[in-house]
Amino acid sequence: MSKHTEFKRITTNSLQLMKANGEKFSMLTAYDYSFAKIFDQAGLEVILVGDSAGNVMAGHETTLPITLEQMIYHTQSVVRGAKRALIVADLPFGTYQSNGEVALASSIRMMKEGGAHALKLEGGLEVCNSVKRIVEAGIPVMGHLGLTPQSIYKFGTYNVRAKEEAEAEKLKSDALALQEAGVFAIVLEKIPSKLAKEVTESLQVPTIGIGAGNSCDGQVLVMHDMLGLYNEFNPRFVRKYMNLFEPVTQAIQQYINDIKSGDFPNKEESY
Repeated sequence: MSKHTEFKRITTNSLQLMKANGEKFSMLTAYDYSFAKIFDQAGLEVILVGDSAGNVMAGHETTLPITLEQMIYHTQSVVRGAKRALIVADLPFGTYQSNGEVALASSIRMMKEGGAHALKLEGGLEVCNSVKRIVEAGIPVMGHLGLTPQSIYKFGTYNVRAKEEAEAEKLKSDALALQEAGVFAIVLEKIPSKLAKEVTESLQVPTIGIGAGNSCDGQVLVMHDMLGLYNEFNPRFVRKYMNLFEPVTQAIQQYINDIKSGDFPNKEESY
């Protein structure tokens, strides 16, 4: 039987305690009030306001175009819906890479205006100065290694990362550097499960996997993937817990047909 600790409000410390107790935790993305409320009431520990909003909410090909203002808006919406979950917001591309002062200014806006509880940013050693600067200001930071979608044009592919020894060694040292810089957790995306296990065991802070096997302390998926809201994107690491695309399509088609046939609204649905 899996362990389950009750927390009135999930904090970064809660995740640390769960790792220490060998208790796994769950994270999903959300971008609006309604889904945040459902996820929170269902008992989800962490809600990520992902820059994947650029893809699933705005229709961009990559996460790169989404702005700080747009991420603040999505974060505000999610914060209003969740009363227990820890809400982590992505810092979008271009708002932290140049230097620590820019990163801190972006972070302060996300916390003050967005209402996030913590922030996530991508990269290893190259962003550690920014991480330190943000953490020194009292803002919790989650790291992100492996396949980092903001660097997609550098990678040129969404394939698994760190299969070669040199990249695997860099990822391991990056994880330790991020921990040293003060992150409270690290997302490991699309890396070999053996490597994810090594990294998880080497760290005091929890890891969160997405396509990184079962040894991470937590797991995350994009809500649209997990709920089957798309039918054209099926990576092997996604488990579809529902296939909402088909019943939603059918419901809308039925609605259209009922209007055209004069069946909706009927007498009971009229005043």
